[in-house]
Amino acid sequence: MDERFSRSARIFGTENQEKLNSAKVLVFGLGGVGGAVCEALARSGVGTLGLVDKDIVDITNINRQLIATESTVGMKKTEACEKRMLEINPRINLNKYDLFYLPETADAVNLSEYDYIVDAIDNVTAKLELIKRAKEENVNIISSMGTGNKIHPEMLGIADISKTSVCPLARVIRRELRNKGINHLTVVYSKEEPQNIDGDRTPASSTFVPITAGVLIATKVVQDILEIK
Repeated sequence: MDERFSRSARIFGTENQEKLNSAKVLVFGLGGVGGAVCEALARSGVGTLGLVDKDIVDITNINRQLIATESTVGMKKTEACEKRMLEINPRINLNKYDLFYLPETADAVNLSEYDYIVDAIDNVTAKLELIKRAKEENVNIISSMGTGNKIHPEMLGIADISKTSVCPLARVIRRELRNKGINHLTVVYSKEEPQNIDGDRTPASSTFVPITAGVLIATKVVQDILEIK
């Protein structure tokens, strides 16, 4: 077993650590939430990550996105994420998909090749398409709801979308999924009312909330892969 994961193996057991090494997780969106998901999964010993994003690292990402540093500004997010993941675990398998996931590009990604899907997309149309296809393929999926304009990570939680409250994005996604006949979806969401002190329409983002949401998502993914209750 790889020594870098020996401390994790002492918690999960060697057999479960090997199970994580064999696991394949597909992450859509490599921003504040998705980047933290990737980091936590890589450090947990997940052996294969699919990285889906078309965006470029911007200097304004540095306050909350783990892949955003002075040296990665201007890089494709998939490349910046790849670089960071390989520095954590040189043996990790990485599949990069440089695309905006939308109904017209969705066929470029084979969801059935993966054990688990993480939706950290901030586009409603894309989220709905991904969730619908994941359900059709019977692949486990967890979705991040809104983390912008929030400053209290302690108000985040994991729930079925039918049980969510307060979050405006969850409200929209819940309604649209019901229209498609989908009533259940595991999500990470916040009960914090959105805040934006300066009144600008551009979503504000703290350091803490997106990263904490990503860690919560990664926790749920690992727990489900290992069937930990």
